[in-house]
Amino acid sequence: MLNRLFSLEFVRVTEAAAIAAAGRVGHGDQTTADRLAVDAMRKMLRTVEFDGTVRIGEGERDQAPMLYIGEKVGTGSGQSLDVALDPLEGTALCAQGAPNALSLIAVASRGALLHAPDVYMKKIAVGPEGAGVIDLTKSPAENVRLVAQQKGKDVAHMTVVIMDRERHAEMIAEIRAVGARIVLISDGDVQPAVACGLPSSGIDMVMGIGGAPEGVLSAAALSCLNGGFQGQLIFQKKGAQGSTDHEQLERAQSSMGIADPERIFTRDELVRGPVIFSATGVTDGSLLGGVQFLGHGRVKTHSLVMRSETRTVRFLTTDHDVASHNVLETDWLR
Repeated sequence: MLNRLFSLEFVRVTEAAAIAAAGRVGHGDQTTADRLAVDAMRKMLRTVEFDGTVRIGEGERDQAPMLYIGEKVGTGSGQSLDVALDPLEGTALCAQGAPNALSLIAVASRGALLHAPDVYMKKIAVGPEGAGVIDLTKSPAENVRLVAQQKGKDVAHMTVVIMDRERHAEMIAEIRAVGARIVLISDGDVQPAVACGLPSSGIDMVMGIGGAPEGVLSAAALSCLNGGFQGQLIFQKKGAQGSTDHEQLERAQSSMGIADPERIFTRDELVRGPVIFSATGVTDGSLLGGVQFLGHGRVKTHSLVMRSETRTVRFLTTDHDVASHNVLETDWLR
C-alpha cells in the first residue's frame, strides 16, 4: 500500500518541473526547457521522504544532468519506491508554444514498474469499456470495431489518436477505411492515453508506435482509471527502419529481466500493483491548462493526480507564491 499523502507530495514535484519549463514556452529552445524541468524536479524530489530509484527516466547516468535510470531520489528514508518520470513530455511542444506539454511522474512499490529500455513500443490504449477486448495481435481496424462494440458506439463515432509519423501511414489508411475518426498529434502520446480513460475527453483509443518509457507512464495512468493498455517492445534503431538495435536487445535481456523480447505486455504487467500518477500542464491542452504567470511572483498551475488503489481522480488548480518558495525559484522568475 502506498501512503496516500504521497499524492500531494508528488503533485508538488510535477508542479515544480512544469513551472520551471514554462518559462521557456515558445522560445524555440527544447534543451533549456528540458534542463530546467529536470533540475526543478530533481530538487523537489529531494524534499520528499521516501527511498526512491528512477526506473523510467531521462537517460543513462553518463547523460547527466538528466534524471538518469538508476538514480536515487528522495530523502533516502521511508518507503522504498520505484519512479517513472518525464519532467517535460513534449519538449518540442513547449519550445513551439504548442498545446499539451506536460510534466509527469508515476511512483510504485519497488520492483512494480517494468524496467523498459529506451526503445520503441507498439501500443494500444483504451478506457475501461474497451480494456477487455484490445489485442495487439489483431489488426487496427478489428481493434477499433471491438472497442466500438463494447462502448455501444458506431465505428464512425470512434476517435482514435495516432502520432503523425510516416511509419503509421498504413494504420491511418486502414482505420479511415472502416470509417473511424483520427486525430493526428505531433508529439506526446501519454496525454491522449490518459484522456481516453476519462469519459468526457472524447478520445476512445490511442494506437501506434512510440517510446517504451512513455508506454509505462501511460499504463500507470490507466491503472488509476481502470483503462486498458497493451505494449510490445520494438528493438529497432531509431531512424533506421528494419534495423535491429542489438545492443539494446542484449541489454534488455541481460540486465532488465525481459526474457522474451516479443512479448506483449498488458497494463498489469507493465505496472504490477498500486501506483500514484501525477501530471501538471506546461502549455494549455485538452486535458490540463498550462502554467499561468499572474505577476508579482504568483503562478497558477493545473494538475491531475490519481491513485490506483482507490481510483481517485483529482484535478487541482494551485496558486503559488513562487518568490517565497526556494524550491520553485529559478533565474527567470527573479
